[in-house]
Amino acid sequence: MPGRHHHSAYMKSSLSAVLLLLLQFAGGRLAAQVAENDPAAKLAAKVDGLFAGIDAANDPGAAVMVVRNGDVLLRRCYGLANLEHRAPITSSTVFDIASLSKQFAGMAISMLVEEGRISLEDDIRKYIPELPDFGHTITVGHLVHHTSGIRDWPGTLALAGSRMDDVITFEQILNMAYHQQGLNFPPGSEYTYSNTGYNLLAELVARVSGKTFREWTHERIFQPLGMKSTHFHDDPSEMVPGKAYGYHRQGNGKFLAIHNGLTALGSSSLYTSIDDLAKWVMNFSEPEVGGKRVIERMFRQGSLNNGKQISYAFGLVAGQYRGLKILDHSGSWASFNTFLLHFPEQGFSVVVLMNYSPANPGRLAYNIADLYLDGQLEPQKTPVKQERAAEPAAYPAPDAAALQEFGGRYKSGELEAVYTIVPAEGKLMARHRRHGEIALRPVAKDTFQGAAWFMQTVEFTRDEAGNISGFLVSHQRCRNQRFEKQARLE
Repeated sequence: MPGRHHHSAYMKSSLSAVLLLLLQFAGGRLAAQVAENDPAAKLAAKVDGLFAGIDAANDPGAAVMVVRNGDVLLRRCYGLANLEHRAPITSSTVFDIASLSKQFAGMAISMLVEEGRISLEDDIRKYIPELPDFGHTITVGHLVHHTSGIRDWPGTLALAGSRMDDVITFEQILNMAYHQQGLNFPPGSEYTYSNTGYNLLAELVARVSGKTFREWTHERIFQPLGMKSTHFHDDPSEMVPGKAYGYHRQGNGKFLAIHNGLTALGSSSLYTSIDDLAKWVMNFSEPEVGGKRVIERMFRQGSLNNGKQISYAFGLVAGQYRGLKILDHSGSWASFNTFLLHFPEQGFSVVVLMNYSPANPGRLAYNIADLYLDGQLEPQKTPVKQERAAEPAAYPAPDAAALQEFGGRYKSGELEAVYTIVPAEGKLMARHRRHGEIALRPVAKDTFQGAAWFMQTVEFTRDEAGNISGFLVSHQRCRNQRFEKQARLE
């Protein structure tokens, strides 16, 4: 009868649902018991807790890998590689690892040194004569250790008018370097991070080998290590299977897709996965590619002209963490945030790749190391509370008449860039056809603080008669870029 059949079907359905719930409950309890009795599962659960804020169904996320003595202890993936297509991050997802790329350029240089094809003491102009003669010898070693004085390309190109979401090519970066008219400091006298230096190293590899940097690294590093999903990205229009996309989280929690048109070979633009990076860090401890001497050189720190040792080695930063020696490096570009941490004496490595900003993969990598190296690390030191420095007294704003003399049209021959300076209510405005208006606030006589990251300090210069003749722009990695006054304001 239909009624009895319906009742029977309902009972079976209800029973199945109850059984499913019981199985899920029992399975959950069993999983919890396994995690409690299995140290590896317990550690993995704690790592999962560090990434609990990622909504796996809706957020960009992270790929995490832990390696010890040639064994992968952990692979974990969270969130989405592509929000539009709801594609999840997997261990084979390809990330732009940004400045983690430098260690691969560092290895290339170390290998060429080992083969006797170059020396760290060589003048870079021996291989790249297009680079200007700055009156000081810039060696290969200066570029490796960021002591060359070469200006960093992001800030320099931005000052020239580029936006970081433009297509920025390797050739464009090299051309900028070839037209540079001054150094930040005499080579070897200081350490200042310069992406441009590593782009020049990539070009050096290409010229010495007769191959493109992408070809050479594929043949000599990636193919021998079996890194099948890894390449230096030299064409911004090239499609990459399984690629993650970068996203920026706004204040309202929504994500914006970030365009990535960069091909900064050597300093950035390496595309790879945590599966491939496992093979890379294993080669640190058991060097199948390059050999022991190449890896030892990669870990070797640089020094300044005065003999002071710096922490930067060959694309890796050397230091100590809770009593153990470490090498690490961070990367950040187009909302990709990455971190590699290696403990050489323990043969232990952590890699965290994330495809969103803001994010702090370095903190997460060290938190993971704390979990896995518990018992080998010294106790955490209580951070010393730093007293906040008193704010300097505000510099009195010049009156309208005083500000008027700064007005005018200014041009940089080096950058082929033009800014118009106009007075505006106690400050100046720097106008550029792409950047719009940048506020300049007075901080000292003839010196202004800019609101743009690439125009932090603007210092006006005067001729012998005391008239404004130009200005110098400086920021963290670029100093004293000269603009000459071309015309007064009408």
